[in-house]
Order: sequence, then C-alpha cells, then structure tokens
Amino acid sequence: MINSLSGRFLILSVIFVMLAEVLIFVPSVARFRQDYLLARVEKAQIASLSVLASEQQSISAELAQELLDNAGVYNVVLRRNSTSQLVLSSPVPGPVTTSVDLRDPSAFYLIQGALMQLVSPGPGTIRVIGSPTQAAGTMIDVAMPQEPLRNAMIDYGLRILVLSLVISVISAAFLFLAVRRFMVKPIKRVIRSMMDYADAPEDARRVIKPQASITELRNAEDALAGLQTQLTGSLKQKERLAQLGGAVAKISHDLRNILTTATLLADRMEQSEDPAVKRTTPKLVNSLSRAVNLCETTLAFGKAEEAPPSLNVVRLSNLVDDVLDGERLAGGGSVELVDEVPVGMTVRADSEQLFRVLSNLVRNARQAIEATGEAGRVTVEADEDEMAWSIRVSDTGPGLPPKAQENLFTPFEGGVRKGGTGLGLVIAADLVRGHGGTLSLLRTDDTGTEFLLSLPKDAAELDRAAE
Repeated sequence: MINSLSGRFLILSVIFVMLAEVLIFVPSVARFRQDYLLARVEKAQIASLSVLASEQQSISAELAQELLDNAGVYNVVLRRNSTSQLVLSSPVPGPVTTSVDLRDPSAFYLIQGALMQLVSPGPGTIRVIGSPTQAAGTMIDVAMPQEPLRNAMIDYGLRILVLSLVISVISAAFLFLAVRRFMVKPIKRVIRSMMDYADAPEDARRVIKPQASITELRNAEDALAGLQTQLTGSLKQKERLAQLGGAVAKISHDLRNILTTATLLADRMEQSEDPAVKRTTPKLVNSLSRAVNLCETTLAFGKAEEAPPSLNVVRLSNLVDDVLDGERLAGGGSVELVDEVPVGMTVRADSEQLFRVLSNLVRNARQAIEATGEAGRVTVEADEDEMAWSIRVSDTGPGLPPKAQENLFTPFEGGVRKGGTGLGLVIAADLVRGHGGTLSLLRTDDTGTEFLLSLPKDAAELDRAAE
C-alpha cells in the first residue's frame, strides 16, 4: 500500500494539508489571543464606567471585586482628559511578566506575542494597554492573569488541530479516490496491456487501444500503441523473411545440383566440331558457373548460423601461401600476389574459416584489378601486439565506388563485380566476428584498397563472441 502510487499520494496529501493548516494555525492563534485580550479590556472598561457613574464615584470593596472578577482582571487604569485614574484595583499576585499594546498592533507583533505566550508556562501577570471604545477615554490599562489566557489558547489550538486533522483526512481520501480513478486505473490498464501483448507480440489484436482522457496518459497510450504496431509488423516481416529464406535455400540447393549437371554437359559440348557450338559453349559454361556460385553463396548466407570456430595455433604464412597459390591458378597472371607475412608467425584461429576470409579478400582484390585490364599487385601483411593479431590485405586497384562503400557489409547490396552477389564480405565479416575480431575497410581511393582483419588474443573476447 505504501509503495503504491495511490498510497504515497494519500500520505503526501495528508502531509501537505497538515502543513497548510499549520501555516493557518499560527495566525489563527494570534487572532484568538487578540480577541481574548480585547474582550477583557472591553469588560474592564464597562466595569470602570460603572464605578465612574456611581454617586461620588465610589463603591464597596465587595462590589469592586465582583466587577474585577467578572472582567477577569486585577485592576483598571483609565485615562480621561489627560489624567490617569486607577478606577478599580485588587492585589496583584506577582510582577508583570508580559506587556501587550493593542493600539494599532502589526501582524508580526501579534504573532510573535502569541508564540511567546504559548512557550511561557506557569502563572504570571499581563499588562494590556488599549484604546477605550465609544470615546470613553484616551487609554485604558489593565492587569490580568496569564495562565487563563494560555489555557484558552491551548484549548483553541487543540480544537484547530483536530479540525485540521479531520479536514486533511477527508481531503486526502477524496484525492486518493480521484487519483485511483483518473491515474492509477489507467496506468494499471496500460500495464495489463503490455503484459498481455508480451505473451503474443505477433497478435495484432493485443495492441493497446488508447482510451485515457488525461492528455499525458493518452499520449503515452498512443506512443505505446504505435510502438506495438511497429513491432508486430516487424515480427511478421521477419517471420515471412525467414520462411522465404528457407524456401530460397531449398530452391538454391536443388538448383545447384541441376546446374552442376548442366555444367558437366556443357563441358562435353566443348568437344563438338560445330563452330557455332564451340563459340557459344564457353559463354554457356561461364553463365552456369556464375549461377552455381550464386546458389552456393546464397546457401552459405542462408544458414541459421555458422559453425563455431575450432581454435588452434595456425602458422599464418603457410595459410597465406595456400590462399595465394589458389588465386594464382585462378588468375590470368597479370596480378602479382605478394606474401609479406613474417615467417613463423602464428595466430589462434580456425584455419578453414580464416582461409575462407582471406580467400574472399584476395579474390575480390585480384578480380578488381583484372577488370581494369592493367597489371597490379595484391599484398598480404601481418603483425601483432599484446592485444591482437592484425592482417592487412591491400591492392593497387581502382578502389571501391561510393555505393559499394555505403553497403559494404550489407547482403546482396555491396557487390562490385558484375554478376557478383554481394555476400562474400558479409560472410567473411560474420566469420571474423565468430573469432571475436573485426573486419574493417582502412582506405579506398584511386590508388587502391586496404582491409584490416583484427583477431584478439584475449580469451574473454573469444568467449563473448561464442556467446
């Protein structure tokens, strides 16, 4: 209850209402004290006028005491015609402890006097100076006991306190009910909608329907509805893409087998003596090879996940030699392939996956240079420090066009070579991430292109990559 929004609002409401009542209490007590003293002065004035109206302005001691007791004072001094006269008098039990001047007092003076009165317990005598009513004189000065005034102020304060407490509880209860009705219930409805949506985010029927009448809550519901709608659409799209990917993978697998058979038949066609067949067969073989390559790369990318790397100590120079030898056989000889990896340098990696990554980078560089029809060079370099192994593959080709740079690691969009799929670098980057490393483009311009492959030495990085 206390930790709930409505419970805390109830407690805060009581506190703030009580604080407001305290701010009202002090001026109220000061006003009560002023009225109390004015009442005593008025009664003392009536008593003194009664004495002055008697014959010879003299009354018996018993009657004088009765008038003083009725007025609640010890004595009365009345100033008339510039002379002061002690009209009524009785023994004062002690010295005057407090003096109050009620002739045009300020609010601060009254509040200060009331607070001092409350914190001054015990018997004492108050001297009160005021202005007589109805022009009965210029000044009236009375002495009265302090304790009855303080008791009356405490009694009045307790009644004010009880009344304030009742008002605060009633006000807080109404505020509590209002908060539950207009804030807590709508918030709980949003929470229930979120929990219900979390159980089946693909179900569009579970998207919240904004109903709140409060502007802020309505804005929150609108934003949540938009977010849920967008997420539901994204999940459905991903599901359709996953289904499409599975279908494409199956088609690519079967199509690859069909194309392989067609390629073998096309190879036999090259032995034909027909000049037209001889001219068209190489183009047919090239087209079939590109189609087979497209199927293979699509199948590789369409796998749910690559196998985790089997890490072993690999002699990098030997691996790079294998990659370059294979590319020399595939190339036309116009591109120089240079191995500048330090002899004896070893890395911790999966040799097969690292071979695929380097083959992809070197092949792309070789083909880019060959496409220009000019000679060029592809260089593989490597070094290491305490944190990582760094492998750089650079070429002297024409550089990557802007569109290829923007979509370099985007499937089907980063291809540069005509007939390419744009999956090679995507697959290579995934393989490097599996090692906990990174594959990045260092530079590309009209003087060539350079890629950096970084493999971490820290085992913790490899563990995070595996996770």
